[in-house]
Amino acid sequence: MSAIATTNPSTGAVLGTYQAMSDQELDAAVESARGAQVSWADTSVAERAKVLHAAAGELRTDSRRLAELISCEMGKPLRESYAEVEKCARGLEYYATNAERFLEEEIQDTAADDCWVSYEPLGIVLAIMPWNYPLWQVFRFAAPALMAGNAALLKHSPNTTGVALETQAVLKAAGLPVGLFTALVIAEPDVPAATEKLIADPRIGAVTITGSERAGSAVGAIAGREIKKSVLELGGSDPFVVLADADIPAVASAAVDARFLNAGQSCVSPKRFIVEEPVADEFTRLVCERVLALRVGDPCDDSTDVGPLARQDLRDQLAKQVEDAVEAGSVVRVGGKVVDRPGFFFEPTVLTNVRPGSVAYEEELFGPVLSIITVRDQDEAVVVANDTRFGLGASVWGFDVDNAISVGRRITSGACFINSAVASDPAVPFGGTKRSGYGRELWSAGIREFVNVRTWWSMNRPAGSAGATE
Repeated sequence: MSAIATTNPSTGAVLGTYQAMSDQELDAAVESARGAQVSWADTSVAERAKVLHAAAGELRTDSRRLAELISCEMGKPLRESYAEVEKCARGLEYYATNAERFLEEEIQDTAADDCWVSYEPLGIVLAIMPWNYPLWQVFRFAAPALMAGNAALLKHSPNTTGVALETQAVLKAAGLPVGLFTALVIAEPDVPAATEKLIADPRIGAVTITGSERAGSAVGAIAGREIKKSVLELGGSDPFVVLADADIPAVASAAVDARFLNAGQSCVSPKRFIVEEPVADEFTRLVCERVLALRVGDPCDDSTDVGPLARQDLRDQLAKQVEDAVEAGSVVRVGGKVVDRPGFFFEPTVLTNVRPGSVAYEEELFGPVLSIITVRDQDEAVVVANDTRFGLGASVWGFDVDNAISVGRRITSGACFINSAVASDPAVPFGGTKRSGYGRELWSAGIREFVNVRTWWSMNRPAGSAGATE
């Protein structure tokens, strides 16, 4: 039987080895989820909320160990891992507090004597989650799915198997009934076939994935074939538009913070920094100064700003992308090379002279690389911002807020932030458009992705006529 080994990306050393599930064990997990979900759906929303509140408490009680595991498995600085654990606790509390309101039946004024809409669970939700925010990605799907009365099965990234199993342990310790949430341990070579089999299983009601464009396309195709609800949260090449009236020192500082968080390994991280020509030189100078000051090192060292990339193949791919960008005319102003030390480190990098045709312009660079594109004016900024197949987030920075908002309205994205870096928050919907996917996570939209929106039409006496149809 296959085994999964997790690796510390800052050293290359093996962290742990896990036995992959057999086909029989996977089937048993699905069947256990099916049985548990039937009982869970009959549980009141208030009782479900008690479990989520308890899970938030478990996260906070064990925050140090969980944060260290995140940092060891995928490499983000420890302070960022602590922040991720706390964000998960707040996300659980948000849905525990608000789910009853989101799921409340809604009375409709129609020709019926009584008419209402109910929100009922779909059954089992399969989640395919990535390694970059290994705890948050799980709980931001699991919290609404469970509060809606569903069961949840998690297929996590193999390199964060330890975190996957800890999410299951947290919910078990909080009192979640056995079978309602199971982390499926699947070896990398078996993932495509196992995923297709799971989505096709009639016991699975819906699937959600956060991942690459390629993975999302494959999952969406299978779900479409099986006529099942799917939510795709995929890649992004988010524009960070700097207008000529922006506070350039403050914006340059925000740009570096946003781009190099989690070593740039975030779908919603700004990737293309589109700067009006009058302020481009100053913005570039200040960004380079700040990037040069970033400390690269052990993620468990409090002085570290940027840790390693999560895997060697990701580091090597990024190095090749930077090389290709330079061949296409981009200029390396800072960094640009693999760090000569154990682990999967890449220097924090700034590229300028980024133009159409360059990989830094066309593709999502998933790592610590900041690409600057200079434009003549805000009209050209909008054209460049929209010149991508992605549409996840966008941010616009300028002193005249009304003008910045008007620029943002012309940019296609799932979210637009003004004078603030794009981020997810439980209180607002999160998701993209174009090749960044469809569907929404978080807020009321997130919980309603995983329900059957059911119409009820009730008459006190049989209707005399069937009336119009369709």
